[in-house]
Amino acid sequence: MPGPSPGLCRALLGLWAVLGLGLFGLSAVAQEPFWADLQPRVALVERGGSLWLNCSTNCPRPERGGLETSLRRNGTQRGLRWLARQLVDIREPETQPVCFFRCARRTLQARGLIRTFQRPDRVELVPLPAWQPVGENFTLSCRVPGAGPRGSLTLTLLRGAQELIRRSFAGEPPRARGAVLTATVLARREDHGANFSCRAELDLRPHGLGLFSNSSAPRELRTFALSPDPPRLAAPRLLEVGSERPVSCTLDELFPASEAGVYLALGDRMLSPDITLEGDALVATATATANAEQEGARQLVCNVTLGGESRETRENVTVYSFPAPVLTLSEPSTPEGKVVTVTCAAGAGALVTLDGIPAVVPGQPAQLQLNATEDDDKRSFFCDAILEVDGETLSKNKSAELRVLYAPRLDDSECPRSWTWPEGPEQTLRCEARGNPAPSVHCERPDSGAVLALGLLGPVTRALAGTYRCTAVNVQGEAVKEVTLTVEYAPSLDSMGCPEHITWLEGTEVSLSCVAHGVPPPSVSCVRPGEAGVVEGLLHVVREHAGTYRCEATNAQGSVAKNVAVTVEYGPSFEELSCPSNWTWVEGSGQLFSCEVDGKPEPSVECIGSEGTSEGMLLPLASPDSSPRVPSSASELAPGIYICNATNRHGSMVKTVAVSTESPPQMDESTCPSHQTWLEGAEAAGLACAARGRPSPQVRCSREGVPRPQRLRVSREDAGTYRCLATNMHGTDARTVTVGVEYRPVVAELAASPPGGVRPGGNFTLTCRAEAWPPAQISWRAPPGALNIGLSSNNSTLSVAGAMGSHGGEYECAATNAHGRHARRITVRVAGPWLWVAVGGAAGGAALLAAGAGLAFYVQSTACKKGEYNVQEAESSGEAVCLNGAGGGTGGGTGAEGGTEAAGTAEAQAGGEVFAIQLTSA
Repeated sequence: MPGPSPGLCRALLGLWAVLGLGLFGLSAVAQEPFWADLQPRVALVERGGSLWLNCSTNCPRPERGGLETSLRRNGTQRGLRWLARQLVDIREPETQPVCFFRCARRTLQARGLIRTFQRPDRVELVPLPAWQPVGENFTLSCRVPGAGPRGSLTLTLLRGAQELIRRSFAGEPPRARGAVLTATVLARREDHGANFSCRAELDLRPHGLGLFSNSSAPRELRTFALSPDPPRLAAPRLLEVGSERPVSCTLDELFPASEAGVYLALGDRMLSPDITLEGDALVATATATANAEQEGARQLVCNVTLGGESRETRENVTVYSFPAPVLTLSEPSTPEGKVVTVTCAAGAGALVTLDGIPAVVPGQPAQLQLNATEDDDKRSFFCDAILEVDGETLSKNKSAELRVLYAPRLDDSECPRSWTWPEGPEQTLRCEARGNPAPSVHCERPDSGAVLALGLLGPVTRALAGTYRCTAVNVQGEAVKEVTLTVEYAPSLDSMGCPEHITWLEGTEVSLSCVAHGVPPPSVSCVRPGEAGVVEGLLHVVREHAGTYRCEATNAQGSVAKNVAVTVEYGPSFEELSCPSNWTWVEGSGQLFSCEVDGKPEPSVECIGSEGTSEGMLLPLASPDSSPRVPSSASELAPGIYICNATNRHGSMVKTVAVSTESPPQMDESTCPSHQTWLEGAEAAGLACAARGRPSPQVRCSREGVPRPQRLRVSREDAGTYRCLATNMHGTDARTVTVGVEYRPVVAELAASPPGGVRPGGNFTLTCRAEAWPPAQISWRAPPGALNIGLSSNNSTLSVAGAMGSHGGEYECAATNAHGRHARRITVRVAGPWLWVAVGGAAGGAALLAAGAGLAFYVQSTACKKGEYNVQEAESSGEAVCLNGAGGGTGGGTGAEGGTEAAGTAEAQAGGEVFAIQLTSA
């Protein structure tokens, strides 16, 4: 058994709540009012559905109670103060159940309201008309039976998705069910093929339910427009049996034209039309054919149907029979001179005419006879027939040609006896003969058998000219004729009849003539450009006759011109301007002797030395000469007298030429050395520069940059770069000379460092600077016994480390070059306290004496024996420290305790130590 429904559960819960309240207030039963309650009070149930109702009271001990309703019940549940009942198959639009209890002699009541709703399950659109004329109204009607309540219904009429009309039935009585919506719509062209439908919506959302909608099945509307005018029928009025004629039926203002039906018939025979649509116009075309059974008057019908309406047109057509006439020849092809019969006949009722001569009565034939001649060949005969049908006269005709056979004939008009054609253009050679059958024509030359290509297009050439025998042949006989062909062509001037080059010899008599070829024979004339007259007759040749002549040949076909070059030849002759008697050759110019000789043909020229150094030598000429005696270069040319001989085939001539030679300036290392040296203080002189050349060049030298001042003696400032320029009439030559000034050495500086005194054990340096050119060699002379002396690489510096008393004394610096020697001296004093001597004397006295003795022996036995040692040769050896140690010079000696020096010596006391320096010029 199924469990209780949700409605029953709610009713029981309400009942228990009521009972609880009753127990809670049991003590006050007599004092509080009692009531009856029905849940739910208001309910909306789908038609045919069910519902639980709960009837309860607060009366503590009700006597009796119940639920009054006309609806069917399915089950009941009870308690002391409640009653629950299920109502099923609820179909009434609206009912009011009553809940009651009897309590304390009173009746307690509670009324409820139950309403039903029905979904729009059926939505019906009334069927549309099969065809609806455009521009007329039609009705749309929509029915929704049973759906409700009506007040919650909305109906909408639609064209496709477009809403046409929408209506809500709000405000209708709650018990009202079902609805109908009707609208009038104007049919339009664009409505053709459109779908119309109806949509129903039941909106129960205000009652806690949903929106229920449904739509009808769509219905298609077919609209049409049909012109009130009948179709236009185009057809022949007369139709011959067995013939085919086109017919057409046209109707405008037709929509939709594709839906229209067309019926087209001739009499009782339906035609099969081809339908063509052009917008709203329809054209139906067909071919009408009639047979003998349809002869007579017939109707052509065209009917156009659309939307249940039709438009029709009828036309009368007369079907007739009219066979073509018959034309016969007794002999279509006959020999010349034979009789021929011609007959023209037609059907019954037709009147025939033969070559303009009618028959006597309609239905009878027409006839004529003739004796065939050449003129009747290819003659045409015409047969005409006339028939009257339905007031209209019809005609037919037929023709035939007569062929007459005859022998060939060669007329001058078709085959002329003489042909004259220009050469070149294409021509068709024609020699035609009359005759039947058509004769063949053959033309050939009797002499060579050459055949003319008759009837073919081809170029005309000179080879075709001549006389031909033309023969025309057919089965009836032959004809013969002689034909002369003349080919005309423009003049031509070839090298045989008119050469391009003509040579005349001066002094002879000649004539200028040119022979031209052409048909007809051309006339020839020669003129010289710039002259009016024509050259005619004999000419006595002079050089002025040389030049170009224009010869022109002319005939009826054109003209041709040709230039003829006339050369006049003559023997050689010399001119002073072109071949001078005296010529000077410049050495190195590359110039050759130019000796141009007048003569034609051009003479060959050769110049040979006749005396002196040039005897037997060839003089080089400006024009090429392959003779092996010509010098290979112009430097071999020898001055002297040369004999020049000019020769051509018309003679020779001799001329004497005197040749002299000259040359442009030239300087080299031998005549102008590029490096020259002067000695300072010498007498001032110019640069040693000379130049070779003829005539003798003049040489000028100038210093580049700062000009050289005028002075009597050479100074160091004269050193620099000089530019020497040699000039004569044939050119210049330049040379750059570097001048160096040399001078004697001078010791410009001799200094000691430090400049103060030198203590024993201290260091000092002597610096010697000399001015000289070429650079001087430096040499030193030291005091005797001075040890541990060092020299720089160029001997300009002398240095001592750990000075002792032996280093004191006079030092000499000497500068030497190729121009002399110069020396300067300086005195060095080394001094120290006696305390230093006492402390060192006891310990190192013996060692010092031994070292001094050994050093003295070493100096005496080596370089010191020489008196002055070349430092540059020994600067890398141990002997360099003893230079000039053997001589003490004039400066005096040195001592630890001091002493006197030569005159000019400076002496000073500094803390017990004395350092003296004396500079003495050598």
